[in-house]
Amino acid sequence: MPVPKQIINYLDKRGAKYAIVTHKKVYTAYDAAQTLRRKLDEIAKNLLVKTNKGFVLVLLPASKRLDLKKLKKLMNAKGKGIKKIEIPKEGVMVRIFKIKPGALGAFGSVHELEVYMDKNLQKVKKAIFPTGSFTDSVEMAMKEFEKLEKPIVGMFSEAKKFSARGGSAFGGKKKIVKVAKKAAKKAVKKIAKKVKKIIKKRR
Repeated sequence: MPVPKQIINYLDKRGAKYAIVTHKKVYTAYDAAQTLRRKLDEIAKNLLVKTNKGFVLVLLPASKRLDLKKLKKLMNAKGKGIKKIEIPKEGVMVRIFKIKPGALGAFGSVHELEVYMDKNLQKVKKAIFPTGSFTDSVEMAMKEFEKLEKPIVGMFSEAKKFSARGGSAFGGKKKIVKVAKKAAKKAVKKIAKKVKKIIKKRR
């Protein structure tokens, strides 16, 4: 699955300097770092966050985890008036943004989303950003990304012990597994119904 044309058009129209990085299919930040032989700090993880004022896109290093309380505090310091904040269900991506679960890129402007970026990402010169593809990412200088997206920068992450089964930078493996399990259960139920019908007919 290549980088979505919507992302390419967005970057090219703005004259952004970037490089497409093709790799094997990955779903987690750990897998991306291992495959590309990069440090977790160089992998940007994006998360969709829902508030009582709407949705925002959050970016932080894959080595960190999001602290919603800190993010809420930052947003209110900017006068946003946030009372409720949470990570929405994956169905939101399909219903509102018309994309598959886990296929949201790091460029919020494409979906008219305000972008919040953790300050820890500024510690690296370049980072790998998800594009909505599980096989193609974008490498870009942090300064270039900030110039392009104009994110609100602050500290809203905390250290995280990472493992091969840990958090995601490229779509969320845990969420995808949940979706797959639900689909499998539905398929089993359909097969069971068909088998019952066949048995009844034979009788």
